[in-house]
Amino acid sequence: MELIFSQLLDGLSIGSVLLLAATGLAIVFGLMGVINLAHGELMMVGAYVTFVTQNMFKPLGEGIFQLYYLFALVFAFVITGFVGVLLERTLIRQLYGRPLETLLATWGVSLVLIQFIRSVSTSMVVGILVAIILGYCFQRFSPTKLKSASFYPYLSGLVWVVASVIGFVSITAMSASKPLSKAWFGPRNIDVTAPKWLQGSWGSIAGIELPGIRIFIIILSALLLGFVAWFLTKSVWGLRIRAVTQNRQMSNCLGIPTDSVDSITFGIGSGLAGVAGSAITLLGSVGPNLGAAYIVSCFMVIVLGGVGNLVGTVIASMMLGIIQSIIGSGAILIAFPDIPAAPAAVIEFFATTSMSYVLIFIFIISFLQFKPTGMFPQKGRSVES
Repeated sequence: MELIFSQLLDGLSIGSVLLLAATGLAIVFGLMGVINLAHGELMMVGAYVTFVTQNMFKPLGEGIFQLYYLFALVFAFVITGFVGVLLERTLIRQLYGRPLETLLATWGVSLVLIQFIRSVSTSMVVGILVAIILGYCFQRFSPTKLKSASFYPYLSGLVWVVASVIGFVSITAMSASKPLSKAWFGPRNIDVTAPKWLQGSWGSIAGIELPGIRIFIIILSALLLGFVAWFLTKSVWGLRIRAVTQNRQMSNCLGIPTDSVDSITFGIGSGLAGVAGSAITLLGSVGPNLGAAYIVSCFMVIVLGGVGNLVGTVIASMMLGIIQSIIGSGAILIAFPDIPAAPAAVIEFFATTSMSYVLIFIFIISFLQFKPTGMFPQKGRSVES
């Protein structure tokens, strides 16, 4: 039974990581109806922000270094939230109500983010900043008379093209210098060292050690879930988000800034993805392909729990985490060696990580035959529309 309890704890921690990731996706997908295939790559960005924060704190001394992870969580939320807002304002905003186009566009964004992490260098960052500054300055400081001209959109697009060419030329010119052209991360996986206060055990129950990292991830997911629930139900912007979700046109007529609501919603969902990526760094190495390993599981959690329902997201993520841990590890066969041959053969067949996913797929498909809208389906006008 100690082995089962240990695997159950591992399953809860895996479920907590899924909960962190799926909560952000539940906000974006459930409340905004946007199929964001770049959500996993936002988790990857959060993981790399944690890695960079660790390297920034190393030269500051051992005492301050032990606090780096707390700062990394904040930085991961803020930076990925900013990336999400930028993505919403520049791309997603043009595609609301067109799910297929949104899916394809965010898939393209995910590929761009993966390649960016693999090849980003100082020269690339400088070139991108040069292009953005030139394009922004033109739009910001253009005369009002010019902005009102009918040809201004075409002129603005031409300026952005010219700015991009100048940025590309800048990258090419600086690539002659090896220090400037050297990739920051490369295609290899990176490792994050957990601070000492997270390492080891945080106590024991009935002789079973409680790993600090696992317990911390569970507590972190519970705190963030509580924050999201409070934000959506008690805060002013949370009420505005729910109002826009129920009836966008009426909310617009009542003076609710729907554009700002969309940006804040997408920013919070993206920020939670960054925190999930930061938590994943505590469990092992991470790399540019991190998002692909979690995006499918996140969507399974959303579909099983019910689109946009936080309670369903919690239950579904914990169920999938426990199934993956207990079944995939083969702990049942070890803890109960006297199981009859037929059930033991079935359990042994699914007692690998990949086959445990197959079992989860079978479970979800079977469940959706009876509850096609998930455990906790949406109710109200948002469903009717």
